[in-house]
Amino acid sequence: MPRKKKKKEGGAKLEMTPMIDVVFQLLIFFIVTLKEQDILSRLDVSRPAPDPDAKPEEIIQDMLDITVYNEGFVIKGRKYNLQELDRHITRIASFSRDISVIIRCTGDSPHRFLVQLLDICAKNGLTNLSVFSL
Repeated sequence: MPRKKKKKEGGAKLEMTPMIDVVFQLLIFFIVTLKEQDILSRLDVSRPAPDPDAKPEEIIQDMLDITVYNEGFVIKGRKYNLQELDRHITRIASFSRDISVIIRCTGDSPHRFLVQLLDICAKNGLTNLSVFSL
């Protein structure tokens, strides 16, 4: 017995354009009627007081600013030679290797000073470096 072929019925066709229009209208409605809440004014935050017993040497700075001159290196107004600078950076790197190092070079400073300083930073694992010329 031969099978009868079913007639293909046209499936329900769904128009997308009106749906997209409705979605955009809802989106615009919610954006316009949204009230911005001031979350920061409702937070109850109290900062801890600084430790009065902490020594200034124990406070680690997030940034090391080194100036390279023709005569040598300067950090916070103190002059360093290459060996002293190496010891100083090694001590700082032992606390944190994430410290930012800003290197400022004067126009008359020898290029070898900059290269030696970069070698010291690389030896100690300091990678967050910025070099500027004065």
